[in-house]
Amino acid sequence: MILSGKEIEKKLGTDISIEPFNAKQLNPNSYNLRLHEDLLVYDAPNLDMKTENTTSKISIPQSGLLLEPNKLYLGRTVEYTKTNNFVPMLEGRSSIGRLGMFIHVTAGFGDVGFEGYWTLEIFVIQPLIIYPNIEVCQIYYHAIEGEFENYTSGKYQKNEGIQPSYLFKDFENENW
Repeated sequence: MILSGKEIEKKLGTDISIEPFNAKQLNPNSYNLRLHEDLLVYDAPNLDMKTENTTSKISIPQSGLLLEPNKLYLGRTVEYTKTNNFVPMLEGRSSIGRLGMFIHVTAGFGDVGFEGYWTLEIFVIQPLIIYPNIEVCQIYYHAIEGEFENYTSGKYQKNEGIQPSYLFKDFENENW
């Protein structure tokens, strides 16, 4: 079951938190999230899963920023969300997809109990000028059945901004 927009609004302040919330961003069964002005790009052309890959910050000016194909940009939502008792999911808006922009490569699936900004894995298939604060994606909520434990990962929970991959932490306590 997916929550309707009206049900999302009813759950605000209890099972769902979206800050800031703007009723104009509410859809029939989702809520549009906006792109923050900051992006991260990896510094090296070759990345290594076992190491912390360094990044550089770039800002999207009000006049726009041209994204290049075959380059990964990490962004984040303006909105900070918190979800209890539902599974949050993230998808790109169809208008964004029709311009050849993807807002997540694989990480559109959230966990029950997630709290934080959503890190966006932005990729374009042709050059595209983007702007800050544009509604780029939508969050929607699935009901969860059965017993569950809330998400508590130390890697990504309650983040303060854009998060690069912390996969290297998975290797720290393993015998690789």
